[in-house]
Amino acid sequence: MKESIGRIDPTELTLDDKLIYINRVAKVVKGGKRLSFSALVVSGDGNGYVGIGIGKANVVPEAINKAGAIAKKHLIKVSFAGTTIPYEMTVKFGAAKVLLKPAAPGTGVIAGSSIRAVLEAVGIKDILTKSLGSSNRINMAKATILALSQFKEPKEELAKRKSIVVEETIASD
Repeated sequence: MKESIGRIDPTELTLDDKLIYINRVAKVVKGGKRLSFSALVVSGDGNGYVGIGIGKANVVPEAINKAGAIAKKHLIKVSFAGTTIPYEMTVKFGAAKVLLKPAAPGTGVIAGSSIRAVLEAVGIKDILTKSLGSSNRINMAKATILALSQFKEPKEELAKRKSIVVEETIASD
């Protein structure tokens, strides 16, 4: 999951940030309760690049800004076929398990809250998903990112199975 895109500068991409979740945390101290906030933000260009970040601060805007900066640092490139994903995949992250299935054109994004935000940020238009296990928004978003980072180009996958060089399959097309 730590496969960030070091060679592509996030400033070159037109990234959109979307706030998924804000969590208010109260720490009880001698003088009363000390409030702080954590924010989960997804950042993507709608054309194959996506990242998520969690920022923590004493005020909400600062937490959102931190999360957006972290999301831009941890961008990944996603391979998808047309408007959907190339094949079905199930991924587990913590107790959250996410199932992603390709869908016919025109289906739309059938997904729950944080999974939908990640898929829309990456630019996938037609997909079926199911959240199995935990409903923790942070772990579901991380599981979705993990699944998207594991997708291979269909030609690379074919070449790997047949033990041939990728250039041969591209040249034969």
